[in-house]
This record gives sequence, structure tokens and C-alpha cells, in this order.
Amino acid sequence: MNLALWIAAGLLAVVALIGGVTKVFVPKEKLAAAPGGGWTGDVGVGFVKTLGVLELLAVAGLILPAALGVAPVLVPVTAVCWILLMAGAMITHGRRGESAFVVLNLIYLAVAAFIAWGRFVLEPFTG
Repeated sequence: MNLALWIAAGLLAVVALIGGVTKVFVPKEKLAAAPGGGWTGDVGVGFVKTLGVLELLAVAGLILPAALGVAPVLVPVTAVCWILLMAGAMITHGRRGESAFVVLNLIYLAVAAFIAWGRFVLEPFTG
């Protein structure tokens, strides 16, 4: 189970890294033109960049605390935060009629829920 949780955290960290780098470094106009990026046209640049920074922080929060043995409880806490982020993403894409992205966000949410449940209940990191 520990290996499955590490793999899930690693995969979710890759997703967060790609999303975070894209939101932080790609111009908003280019994001708005990309599939699933139309929502960026409805919000300010600061909001998009803030979401990107949160996603980059999620990368660190999913891996570093456990890898370094410093406050490993932050791994499932980060997973819970990711669940909240994906709930917002699902609402946003749902309002825009982008059902494929709602499903994708639901998958990411499910992975995060698995990590949170696994690290809070099944195989918590012991200090």
C-alpha cells in the first residue's frame, strides 16, 4: 500500500507541476486559446498565476515532507487541499459545459482522496 500511495503522490505531483508551470509561465491569452483554458478569459491574470503557484506548492507538499521526514502530515493535508482545488475546477468546467475536463478533474480528485485516506488512515507516516 505504501508503494501505491507513493506512486499516486508522484503522479499527482507531475500533474500539479505541469498545471502550475503552465499557469505561472504561459501568457493568459495563450492559456485561454488552449483546450480547457477558456475559463482564464473570465478571470484576472493574478488569479491564474495564484492558482499556478498553489499547484507548484502542491508539488512540494505531496513529496518533500515525506521524503525529507519533516512534518510528513503535510502530505495528506496537501491532498485534501488538492481535493478542494479540483472541486472548484469541476464547478468551473461544469458551468462552461466542458464535461471531459470535469471527468479529468474528478480523476485527479479521486487520486488525491486516495492519498489523503491512505496517509491519514491506512499507512500514515510515523515520526
